Amino acid sequence: MSIISMNEIYKTYGSGETEVKALRGVSFSIDKGDMIAIMGPSGSGKSTLLNIIGCIDSATGGKYFLDGRLIETFDSGEMAKLRNEMFGFVIQDFALIDRYSVYKNVKIPLTYSHKSISYEKDRVENVLSQLKILDKKNTMASNLSGGQRQRVAIARAIVNEPEIILADEPTGALDSDTEDDVMNIFRSLNESGKTIVIVTHDTKIASYCDRIIRICDGVIEG
Repeated sequence: MSIISMNEIYKTYGSGETEVKALRGVSFSIDKGDMIAIMGPSGSGKSTLLNIIGCIDSATGGKYFLDGRLIETFDSGEMAKLRNEMFGFVIQDFALIDRYSVYKNVKIPLTYSHKSISYEKDRVENVLSQLKILDKKNTMASNLSGGQRQRVAIARAIVNEPEIILADEPTGALDSDTEDDVMNIFRSLNESGKTIVIVTHDTKIASYCDRIIRICDGVIEG
């Protein structure tokens, strides 16, 4: 069953002479448990598409169904809940708060979930253990290596047990060996049942995925 279904999605920025058509009638679906790569050159619309999937941005036209429900029927409160609980986000520059410890960075999404302190502690330590960085729990984010920072970013993305993980060039700042480690983490998460969508321009990263959606100039190719 499709968990994500895009039907003739358009996204336009600006107007008149400054108008940019970032997406031009994009249609595709992603099934629950898929691991998908969205590939395309810089400026092709792939990050815009990921932001629409994750409800960070909205389409100018077309219909987006998430788990069978039309996105435009969600009110603002439901959308905020959706972003926090349905999706986990991983981005290229990690987006960690350097003055926070690893534990405090990972706990951030749980702050909005109204869970007990004991649940938060158990859940954070569980994901840190899963990603083999429990020993870094009290380390400041500013003192981590690139690979460790990305593991913390992934831990934060999955701490709320989201159904869908969205990753935008998640290995762009990493060396080759660390890149492999991170992609193996994504594969393991996918094998545990998570739906994963990865934006990349790298064919090696795309090779870890089950299917590739290619986009160029805001249009799906093939």
